[in-house]
Amino acid sequence: MTTHEQPAEPGTPAGPPAWPPAAEVVVPDIPAEVAMPDVSATSPVGRLAATVDRLRQEVRAAQAEAEGRALIELAKGILVERLGCGPAHAARQLSELADQAQLTPLEFAVDVINQAARDRVAEVTEAFLSVASDPADPADADGESAAVRLRAAESGVLAAHDTQAMADSLLDHALRPLGAVAVAIWAAGPDGSLSLAGSAGFPPGEAARWRYVPPDVVTVARRGLTELQGQWLSSLADSGLPTIGRRDYADGARIALPAGTGGRIHGVLEIAWPKPQDPLPRPVTRQIEALAELCAHSLETSAPQAGADPEPRLLPDVIELMDLADGLHDPALVLVPHLDDTGQLVDFRIQHVNDRFLDPAGRPRAVVGGALLLEAYPLAAGESELFQRVERVYATGEPFRARRMRLTALVDQVPLSAVADISISRHGSSVLLIWRIEDETARLASLLQHAQRLGRIGGFEENLLTGEITWNGQLFNLYGRPHTSMPVALQELPAHAHPDDAVALGRFLRTLMHHHRPASAAFRLLRPDGVTRHTRVVAEPVLDAEGQLLGVRGAYQDISAQHWTEVALAATRDQLAHTEQQAVERNRLALQLQHAIMPPAQAPLLVPDLQVAVRYRPAETEHLVGGDWYDAVVLPSGLVLLCVGDVAGHGIEAATSMVVLRNALRGLAVTGAGPAQLLSWLNIVAHHLTGAVTATAVCGLYDGERRTLRWARAGHLPPVLVRESDATALPPVKGLLLGAVPEARYEETELQLAAGDTLLMYTDGLIERRDRSVEESLSHLLDTARSAPGTLDQKLDRLLTYSRSDTDDDTCIVGIRVV
Repeated sequence: MTTHEQPAEPGTPAGPPAWPPAAEVVVPDIPAEVAMPDVSATSPVGRLAATVDRLRQEVRAAQAEAEGRALIELAKGILVERLGCGPAHAARQLSELADQAQLTPLEFAVDVINQAARDRVAEVTEAFLSVASDPADPADADGESAAVRLRAAESGVLAAHDTQAMADSLLDHALRPLGAVAVAIWAAGPDGSLSLAGSAGFPPGEAARWRYVPPDVVTVARRGLTELQGQWLSSLADSGLPTIGRRDYADGARIALPAGTGGRIHGVLEIAWPKPQDPLPRPVTRQIEALAELCAHSLETSAPQAGADPEPRLLPDVIELMDLADGLHDPALVLVPHLDDTGQLVDFRIQHVNDRFLDPAGRPRAVVGGALLLEAYPLAAGESELFQRVERVYATGEPFRARRMRLTALVDQVPLSAVADISISRHGSSVLLIWRIEDETARLASLLQHAQRLGRIGGFEENLLTGEITWNGQLFNLYGRPHTSMPVALQELPAHAHPDDAVALGRFLRTLMHHHRPASAAFRLLRPDGVTRHTRVVAEPVLDAEGQLLGVRGAYQDISAQHWTEVALAATRDQLAHTEQQAVERNRLALQLQHAIMPPAQAPLLVPDLQVAVRYRPAETEHLVGGDWYDAVVLPSGLVLLCVGDVAGHGIEAATSMVVLRNALRGLAVTGAGPAQLLSWLNIVAHHLTGAVTATAVCGLYDGERRTLRWARAGHLPPVLVRESDATALPPVKGLLLGAVPEARYEETELQLAAGDTLLMYTDGLIERRDRSVEESLSHLLDTARSAPGTLDQKLDRLLTYSRSDTDDDTCIVGIRVV
């Protein structure tokens, strides 16, 4: 016990007798007839299980009774010390006072311990009792039981041989009565990591899976470490945060509180409930905070001494940190925590300052060393929140780094707007604070120097009264002269320039020297090493109060790169204009060639019992003129040749290749060969005779007497058959695109047509889209073809109108209808 107070007078009630006996909560009385099932009708295994369950309950009851006896013995010891009596007399006093207060001996013993200890548990218990106004409210009732639970949990934690036993004690004594089902105790590492020190209530294997959480991994426990007030989650599923036991208690509530003492966080206490819950009442939350502090005392490995000891014993890590601070080139402070009599962190003592530190008030380093941080520098808690940063680093162990942070408390002889780079880190039980002041003048000078170097700018100043000329180093480099040579006066500038620039420099000097106005000029500087640099000079006059010229100042800039870039850009523009003109001519020629071969208006094809219609839609953009083509012609044999094709690419090459293939197919069709043989011959033409172009095509021969169509394809989309109110794509036959290989074989098939049937051949410009597959686009085409009524011409026009193609490519359609 840290403090001792006089006990209450004998016979004085220790507390209001309004709460139920806590012993019934801590040591439940389980009758044998309730605990033991009726085994007369059960199997031997059932009787064995009932026996094991009864023995387990007896063990729990014995443990609870032993822990309660330990609290009673502790209270007897307090009465022995307070009353100066023997143990037997103290036991009688405890029994009599408990009867007078209408409390159980265990409840009264806890009350005696709370009055003597005056610690955090006692404080939480008093606060709990002060708000216990509504017995029907579970947040207010059962105050005495809460006191017993907390003291029992404290006793179990102190008696636990490891953190695992500590977690078991917390769950059994303090958390299960609150409805919790599991608890985890996390130890915080200096790098912000978390290690599972102990757990209870979670499924087997969870401890192995969650034994270590690396730094910066966001979990529920991590939120409890970073949030000063802890983290409450009414439902774990809503947060999406990973944590121990998430699969088994996914919908339950969670709370994670930092476990700290003396201003330093040593870990996190995480508690799980099986179902969603509203936020806990404040009295219950204070109980859990007291439990977290119990965990912190157990997790703590070393703690600084409390109080204001004027000469504390320095730990080895503090001495090493002081030596490290002395070796730094920046101001540094070594801080150690300063605790009050209750163990709470209230300030930091300046244990050491290095020789780079200058006190703003001019105090010697010996005076600053040993003082409290907030007493010596009150502004540390102000605008920059420096103290809060130090406090946070000490609590969590996570270092703090900041660039250009406002620093108004520790800086000497700088304006209030000064900024600094800050570094705060914890080393053992102390904190190292380092800062580097940013000199605004030096920074601007450095920026100006870099800007002059990057811009190849050299500055000068010339005093016309004394003849003194000042150049910077960049100007010597621009002139190609050593830094030890004499600078060149402004009046001598024409002697160092190209003769053709004399007129421009003369105008520049007259404006500057005689008219006293700022001036600039571009000229070619002739350097001693024979190199010519394109240079621009800018200068302004320096006048006195009467307007007399005292001197000039200005700068030279090497603009050679800019000059040659402009020359290159001019040449590029000329070449681009020429290339654009050539492209326009080529596109115009390709368009004319395409229109000559396939005019937009085709003369109708007169075939008995057959209607033939074609449509050609050129690309909207001239530079996308492609190689789409179609043909519909009556052969000498009486068969009708129907074909469409698409040459890869755009422009004049695609258009000329299209002409070659179209005319070649017409000539080959006169031989009477079938569609497969025609495409085989056309593949040889494409591969050998047209510069190895590639193309797709579909070719068909219609026999009017038999109403049949023999067709083959070379990598092209199959034709579409519209019969009555249905539209389907013909089953594709095998066929490689034209020009890919020297020789290729093609399959052909025969289609029997009936009166009223419509057959459509088309190029991919009708359906192709960038954002959809070919199958989706073909499905839209079939839907449009089914719903297109009227004549064959109207059907083709509707297909073009409702086309969803977005590639702006050529489009060809050939349609036939059997009548």
